[in-house]
Amino acid sequence: MPPTRLQLPAILLGLLSAASPALATDNAALQAFFHANDRILFEGDSITDGGRQREGDDLNHVMGQDYCYLIAARVGADMPRKHLLFLNRGVGSSKIVDMQVRWERDVIEMKPDILSILIGVNDEGSVIDNWEPVVPIEKYADVYDALIQQTLAALPHVRIVLCDPFSLPGGSRTKTHWPERQADLKRRREAVAALGAKYNFPVVHFQLLFDEACLSAPESTWVWDGVHPTYAGHQLMADEWLRVASEFYASPQ
Repeated sequence: MPPTRLQLPAILLGLLSAASPALATDNAALQAFFHANDRILFEGDSITDGGRQREGDDLNHVMGQDYCYLIAARVGADMPRKHLLFLNRGVGSSKIVDMQVRWERDVIEMKPDILSILIGVNDEGSVIDNWEPVVPIEKYADVYDALIQQTLAALPHVRIVLCDPFSLPGGSRTKTHWPERQADLKRRREAVAALGAKYNFPVVHFQLLFDEACLSAPESTWVWDGVHPTYAGHQLMADEWLRVASEFYASPQ
């Protein structure tokens, strides 16, 4: 007997939950992570920027076209009664020292309840044919630490999510000097992991995520130029961000 009209919504919800890793994430964890009237701010470089609109109030474009947008879309649709506000302050080509210059305006003054940070791939060097680190590892770690301290001093209850900087070989931006690039970026990921341990923040391991994804499909499926994700890659990032952040903050610390 075919399903009745009353049965269809439950059937469709079951199919969506089975198909989507984000929806499959423990709903109780997501509900516990996002509080009513939360302001969720994403900060970083072009991967976070996503071509976002800088001025005006066109809600069709303010989040850009990336993992931030996908997170905002998924959570905003699932929890409309929580009245969540998502903000994107990523700026293309940013290094951590560039982020530091705008931190007061773009982060502290926004008073986020949840802050996500993804930065580092530009610090490791963006010149294709003459690669060298732009921001030394030690300075990267020190500035990152200082930004966290500044944020906690101003916003002691903020929930911070740290994210791995990542890249893949073979893309137009990473095909030269790959061993040096990856060794440098590995040290930056280690610095992020150390900060996560120091301050008891979750770390979203995007490099591991993409390395594992490349076992099932070519690199170009996920990251089109070695640095910037495809739409499929951004979906992986959104799902993993939701899983890691919600499970961490929903658990007793």
